[in-house]
Amino acid sequence: MQHRTLVYLLVLMDWLFAVLSWILFYFFRKVGIEKVEFNVNESFYAGVVFVPLLWVLLYFLQGTYHDVKRLYRIKVFNLTFLASLIGSLIIFFTLLLDDEISGYQQYYRSVILLFVTYFTLTFIPRLIFVSIVVTRIHSGKYAFPTLLIGGSDKAVEIFNEIISLPKGIHRFIGFVNINGVDRQLEEKLNYLGHVNDLDAVLRENNIEEVIIALESTEHAKLKSIVTRIEGSNVRIKILPDMYDILSGSVKMNNIFGALLIEVNSDGMPVWQQAIKRFMDVVLSIFAFLLLLPLYLVLAICVKASSPGPVFFLQERIGINGRVFKIIKFRTMYVDSEKHGPQLSSAHDPRITRIGRFMRKLRLDEFPQFVNVILGDMSLVGPRPERQFYIDQIASIEPQFLHLTKVRPGITSWGQVKYGYAENVEQMLQRMKFDLLYLKNRTLALDFKIMLYTILIVLKAKGK
Repeated sequence: MQHRTLVYLLVLMDWLFAVLSWILFYFFRKVGIEKVEFNVNESFYAGVVFVPLLWVLLYFLQGTYHDVKRLYRIKVFNLTFLASLIGSLIIFFTLLLDDEISGYQQYYRSVILLFVTYFTLTFIPRLIFVSIVVTRIHSGKYAFPTLLIGGSDKAVEIFNEIISLPKGIHRFIGFVNINGVDRQLEEKLNYLGHVNDLDAVLRENNIEEVIIALESTEHAKLKSIVTRIEGSNVRIKILPDMYDILSGSVKMNNIFGALLIEVNSDGMPVWQQAIKRFMDVVLSIFAFLLLLPLYLVLAICVKASSPGPVFFLQERIGINGRVFKIIKFRTMYVDSEKHGPQLSSAHDPRITRIGRFMRKLRLDEFPQFVNVILGDMSLVGPRPERQFYIDQIASIEPQFLHLTKVRPGITSWGQVKYGYAENVEQMLQRMKFDLLYLKNRTLALDFKIMLYTILIVLKAKGK
């Protein structure tokens, strides 16, 4: 069954049992606590409409629907318990606090009844749902299509260990070797080619997980392979050494699982990612509407500065390598790149007079709020680059490709530090801060970067 279908089933189930829990809660509250005759009113109907949506929203923010196939029973218990607690308090303060009561004890009983009713009616079907999914994964029906990288004795050893586990989650599709010689696994797995063919192998076989059969101390080889894979939506696992185990890098949820480290390039929790996207859209719509008069003034200035269009559209590389057209106010003369792609500099003669002023205040970036609303960009994230320069940077430092795992941003840590890069060397310097952001990104860090960006705009210190 497709992951999307499982998500729809779980959302529908959560919604239905949230409706049922509200109806039962309302009945028992009226009859059992308030000792009045059960009758429906505006509060009842409001609860039927809005309360289930609240629960589903809480689960979405928790990341419950992000990867349904990887849910497990203890995690579902924790998520349901926390959402039930938070949701019960929200409903109490929004729908129940104004009710007429004979004593404060009724408030306590109502909150406890709501929590117990919702938690019980939701957790039990969720537990059954997740148990069925987990059972099907262990039986191989929903197991994750997996590619093994490596053909040496180490690869044979990890393959034998994994297939001997009593509860497996991997369905091995085949293996690729690294040095072109080691193919000891060929008797047990399909040989799919050399690691140089990795991109095609991942795409053609719909691989969901990759296990790299190299020691984590083999940094050069690991770095090269991980960098190539991280541009796709594939989970990467590597073998730990004793230092990794002692340092706490190896985290396991399944006591039957093999000893593997999961490589995670994004440190932002799923609930923060959901809030980040929500805030991106809301703030961008607000900014777009608020800045409409300024857009009109800037459009007139751009049009008067030199012949040509008001807006400048250019292809950039976004999340997961997706191509999109970034929108800017034009700050250069038309045909400024007729001899090929060129980066701008501090005294670039291609920049118009009004364009130089706009760049100092970052006003040329303001139309990108439209890109954010469309989902191409975020308010904060690594700056999107052209494929021409990505190829140059990646040939020097392949880790640059990690930055395409998230939505690019209007502003970034690297942009705050360096502004517009004038050459590939400066782009590499800026990349270090963007990589650091990628590994440590949080909503708090986003707010800090936005604050510094606003200060740069107000002080006209952009370059």
